[in-house]
Amino acid sequence: MTERTTDFDDWLVETFASVGSFTMLIVLVEIGETSVSLLASSYLHIIGDETRWADMTELLAAAGAEWNGAVFYRADKDGLIDDTLARQRLQSLTRHLEGDRSLIKHGEFFDRRGLRMKIEEASSH
Repeated sequence: MTERTTDFDDWLVETFASVGSFTMLIVLVEIGETSVSLLASSYLHIIGDETRWADMTELLAAAGAEWNGAVFYRADKDGLIDDTLARQRLQSLTRHLEGDRSLIKHGEFFDRRGLRMKIEEASSH
């Protein structure tokens, strides 16, 4: 029996194949009808491509937040970074996202099922 893969699984495998190990910044969000609220954030060092969406949701459950979307960013184009730099980049990212949710489009945005999402600006007419 073949395990069902999600868009997240495909993204992680493809990213690891192209860059090797990397540090990932994670932002959990609540997606409303016309808004996205930041709930929690963290980072994770990815050292293989075995992690699947089911593993990730189990890990994210520890945040204790009722999230329905998650955004993932590579912390550095060159791969792994140390914990101090990862925390600094995460703080900077969340500060910028607080002011401008459209920056979500620069990350990899997935819903609760691990399916890719896209953020679009709501029109005012």
